[in-house]
Amino acid sequence: MINGIHINYYMMLSTILFIIGAIGVMSRRNTIILFMCVELMLNAVNLLLVAFSTLHNDSSGQVFVFFIMAVAAAEVAVGLAILSMIYRNIKSIDTHLLGNLKN
Repeated sequence: MINGIHINYYMMLSTILFIIGAIGVMSRRNTIILFMCVELMLNAVNLLLVAFSTLHNDSSGQVFVFFIMAVAAAEVAVGLAILSMIYRNIKSIDTHLLGNLKN
């Protein structure tokens, strides 16, 4: 138990968040929504890392979460820069139109 909450509740919440993110990545066309769904999946993993780290009184999971968040921030910055260049070229952020960039 972590602060009176059983670890299974953390696992269920994390699983639900991860599934919502995965369904969003598979079903959406909008690139910004895709980035948000990927971030949701990363935060689901971060929640589990912090929960298990607290459960076992080991701070290494929380340190790992810090690095995951730093990499995720860099990923979003690079992704949004690429997205702005794509929008400048094809005037849309629809992922199905990206096949036109091959020509």
